[in-house]
Amino acid sequence: MKKVVILAISFMLLITGCGKKSEEDLISKFEKSVENAKSYILKGNMEILSNEETYTYSIEANYLQDDYYKVTLVNQTNNHEQIILKNTDGVYVVTRALNKSFKFQSEWPSNSSQSYILSSLLNDIKNDENASLEEQEKNYVIKTTVNYPNNSSLTYQKIYFDKDMNLEQVEVYDNKDIVNIKVVISSLDLKAGLSEDDFRLEDLIDMNAKKEENKTNESTPNNETENESCDTKSSNILDDIIYPLYIPSETYLSNSEEINTDEGNRMILTFAGDKNFVLIEEVANVASEFEIIPVYGDPIMLSDTIAAKSANSMYWTSDNISYYLTSNELSTEEMITIAESLGNTKVVSGSK
Repeated sequence: MKKVVILAISFMLLITGCGKKSEEDLISKFEKSVENAKSYILKGNMEILSNEETYTYSIEANYLQDDYYKVTLVNQTNNHEQIILKNTDGVYVVTRALNKSFKFQSEWPSNSSQSYILSSLLNDIKNDENASLEEQEKNYVIKTTVNYPNNSSLTYQKIYFDKDMNLEQVEVYDNKDIVNIKVVISSLDLKAGLSEDDFRLEDLIDMNAKKEENKTNESTPNNETENESCDTKSSNILDDIIYPLYIPSETYLSNSEEINTDEGNRMILTFAGDKNFVLIEEVANVASEFEIIPVYGDPIMLSDTIAAKSANSMYWTSDNISYYLTSNELSTEEMITIAESLGNTKVVSGSK
């Protein structure tokens, strides 16, 4: 009887040991596929849930070994395109529709979790001692903690693979177990054959210049062009102030001012109290020549756009309106919450 018990226990240990080894082998297979990829192109869709609204992007992430990245994000609601480019010169966030780019000296993408960057997913798996792998009917699912320094509510993610450990989907959850970010991969080419020439800022600028040249060649007669120019100028008028729905406690709107500029007008909102800050709004203007704006900070992903964040300020464009938020007292998370709360409303909680 004792021999039977010993054999049963030995068999159970054998199964457990094999299971653990199998889990390690599966993770190792993903690790090797990422580390052996000299370049890749990942395509798919990304959904971001914010304030009970879902924002959908088409996404293409290009990678070349030695830290080259080019990520193209297109908002499916308004077709707003932004490109995050990293090469030997730095990190850029390019908005070709405005003929502008921010340039960062940043550690992106290694300074936070990124659900569409393979090395980021692999680092999250490696850095979590409690990462777990679950086998489902058609998938393997790896659960890990995440690192989003600017959004502490995001706590863990589930990374979905098929039975051959090909990446299929990533879900990022908040502390209430609600999916906030979802990336569904439609294709992943781990032998893309990219080169450094595919990560040139100049090419993005040239593409934009050609688009503008085509627009000029297809323009209407002079009198119609003049009328169109007048209409464009009038469209640069911001008729209504857009107030944030979130304001820190014991903080209120103390002053609002409208200033006329050469391009249109500018609204300046001043908030006072425990957390003083200033919010500036104006219609986004297209630069006549490609403009590169240096920023000492990081690109920040908002729900519907990418913001440029420096030590005490944040700049972003949403629905053709440019916003500039500055404060010595707001944290980055508070700035992001204010930015996310901006809506076309005339009500301000806590105003005096």
